[in-house]
Amino acid sequence: MQIPPRVLTVAGSDSGGGAGIQADLKTMLALGTHGMSVLTAVTAQNSLGVQGAWELPAEAVRVQFRSVVDDIGVEAVKTGMLSSPELVETVAGLLAGLPVPVVVDPVGVSKHGDALLAATALDAVRTQLLPTATVATPNLDEVAQLTGVRVEDESGMRRAATAILEFGPRWALIKGGHLTAGHGDTAVDLLTDGTEEHWLRAPRHDNRHTHGTGCTLASAIAAQLAKGDTVPQAVAAAKEYVTGAIAAGFRLGAGIGPVDHGWRLRRED
Repeated sequence: MQIPPRVLTVAGSDSGGGAGIQADLKTMLALGTHGMSVLTAVTAQNSLGVQGAWELPAEAVRVQFRSVVDDIGVEAVKTGMLSSPELVETVAGLLAGLPVPVVVDPVGVSKHGDALLAATALDAVRTQLLPTATVATPNLDEVAQLTGVRVEDESGMRRAATAILEFGPRWALIKGGHLTAGHGDTAVDLLTDGTEEHWLRAPRHDNRHTHGTGCTLASAIAAQLAKGDTVPQAVAAAKEYVTGAIAAGFRLGAGIGPVDHGWRLRRED
């Protein structure tokens, strides 16, 4: 029996199942990989927002990581919610010696506007976590948080990518989903390593149920990298997958529902 590619997510839990570890594992399964997890925090979260968050001790994160990596092994890693300087530094140290692709999603704020990264952790993200990344995937709010660059158009996305690359990731994927000026019907992202530029465009779907979009995209990139794709191939495939998941997003609860991680399975039915 062939073993599926192994992908590890290092992230927080979303009790509502739309984002975080839950979204990561669903995405990894949907894309034909074996997902594994290192839990960094527990959140009480639903369609209305985050009602509470509890960070795990750094030692618990370290032991989970070593338990998985030393026995099962990994072929790609994705990081998500790392709320404190101590957690960022711990995870960065663990990743520094790992010879596999790493996708860093520098989660700063939830879909509902709840802060998920302490301001005191920003410097550790810049100087320790981002240098470990094969691909960093900030959205426009996270770009502003990390670099001070505020993006209003495509030239701003180039400036943002340059600023992110200065922190050391091999590639920067600037997610322009919140960019509306001149892009009303199109969601545009920029992937670059400072030399190559890849503009990824997809139809913007009129669907407010988009909880988990960032986690899903980063996990999809990691899954594709584990399967052997190049970075541009992985990002293009992940963009296609998340666009379909957004289009199929559904209402749960009274607020913002999740993207549909199993949309391809349901389409095949």
